[in-house]
Amino acid sequence: MKVLVSDSLSNEGLEILKEHFNVDVCTGLSEDELVEKIKSYDALVIRSGTQVTQRIIEAADKLKIIGRAGVGVDNVDVDAATKKGIIVTNAPEGNMISAAEHTIAMMMAMSRNIPQANASLKSKEWKRSKFMGVEVKGKTLGIIGLGRIGSEVAKRAAGLEMKLMGHDPFISEKRAVELGVKLGTVNEIAKEADYITVHTPLIKETRNILDDEQFGLMKKGVRILNCARGGIINEEALERALESGKVGAAAIDVFVEEPPFDSPLLGHDNVIVTPHLGASTEEAQVNVAIDIANEVVSVLSGGPAKNAINIPSVKPEAMAVLAPYIRLAEIMGKISGQLVDGNYEKVEIRYNGEISGRDTRSLTVSALKGLLEMALGSGVNYVNAPALAKSRKIAVVESKSESAEEYSSTMSIKLTSAETTKQVAGTVVGDEPKIVSIDEDRVDIFPAGRMIFAKHINKPNVIGPCCLVLGKNNINISGMQVGRSEVGGVTMMVLNVDSYVSDAILDEVGQVPGILSAKLVTLLTS
Repeated sequence: MKVLVSDSLSNEGLEILKEHFNVDVCTGLSEDELVEKIKSYDALVIRSGTQVTQRIIEAADKLKIIGRAGVGVDNVDVDAATKKGIIVTNAPEGNMISAAEHTIAMMMAMSRNIPQANASLKSKEWKRSKFMGVEVKGKTLGIIGLGRIGSEVAKRAAGLEMKLMGHDPFISEKRAVELGVKLGTVNEIAKEADYITVHTPLIKETRNILDDEQFGLMKKGVRILNCARGGIINEEALERALESGKVGAAAIDVFVEEPPFDSPLLGHDNVIVTPHLGASTEEAQVNVAIDIANEVVSVLSGGPAKNAINIPSVKPEAMAVLAPYIRLAEIMGKISGQLVDGNYEKVEIRYNGEISGRDTRSLTVSALKGLLEMALGSGVNYVNAPALAKSRKIAVVESKSESAEEYSSTMSIKLTSAETTKQVAGTVVGDEPKIVSIDEDRVDIFPAGRMIFAKHINKPNVIGPCCLVLGKNNINISGMQVGRSEVGGVTMMVLNVDSYVSDAILDEVGQVPGILSAKLVTLLTS
């Protein structure tokens, strides 16, 4: 078998590949060159330099796996690969220690003004009083995002005797206690923390998670860190907070536009910056190379992919039956996770009817992937979703029953937190996913795109005013389904909308008499 490595890869990874396969290293290839060259290869190993387009994938007659030596797969057309049956895999754990250590290093450098003092002394200045610093011991560090990297930051900050607060909608209280983290909302962290660091993926829910509102709540002199993704912190809002003196200092490794030569943040003496170095250690580059090489060896040898992005492990003969239910499970996971407020500690997945006689492990994994992906981003896949749930101390319970009522097969997902439960049930109709109930409300929803879920009293003059609110705000309604209930009863209305609906507009919908709650649910990942 042949492996093409089209970006630079550490020798440790190359040696593993060369032990098993014929390996060609050809970097700097254009799209046309790669289209021509890829035809004879069984695996393609890349980093961030190679853009694996649909044209390249369509030309890949023998390709079985695309391995990305790193976390993101933005440079791979994953949909095109999936349609062709090509596994896309990455190496999400190889750089987490490096990223966590870089965050701590940036925090300490910011606290002691090390870059500024270094530049001053090298300019033949001796101005000790100008660079008075602060201790981190006893200070409160707010960590937004407690996944792999955020958890590692928490462990190291605890060693520095800092007080820890954290926000992560997908971490249980039990896991937070283990980390020594007090859970809170983003706004609560903004009010209480002396230092705030972000460690989330960049998705719709986390873009600009620190904005003017949050900076307005913060203590004067708060210190801000971003070693995760550009865009999680609103850079314009941060610049305004620096100008006003609300933010005392910032340490930034990532930017919306890179290189950030036009960013006003570079003009502030109390902002220290690095050029996206979070994963730039010798160890991290070796680790991701080794991880991805082992993935390629496993897959080409007939084994599983530990970090498959796109393909659950299902026998080909079963896929024809299970494929629409795999899609249903993932969609139900996405919906149920967005309908729950706060952290949940248990996920119960139940299969009824004909589907209960099948191997439903792939469905459970797909449900977990959908559930976690909306909060944690594209790093969640069919292989690591159960491990991510386990690491957050979320109990996963699966049950089956051969009995069924209205449909031949149904599945349900029930989320339980300390305060509440939320249950979503669905089936497949003509290979299309359909949501048939939400809690006790019977519905007929064919989910797609963006949807407003509005719990309301079934009475006149409720639906119309809701639609008027959306129309007034230039939100187009492309579909509507209303749950079944007696007049005066409580039921669910789902409005399919063609564009994003802000919290302010949702609040306006919620003010309509008869509306009990209104939430935007999206199946889109960006």
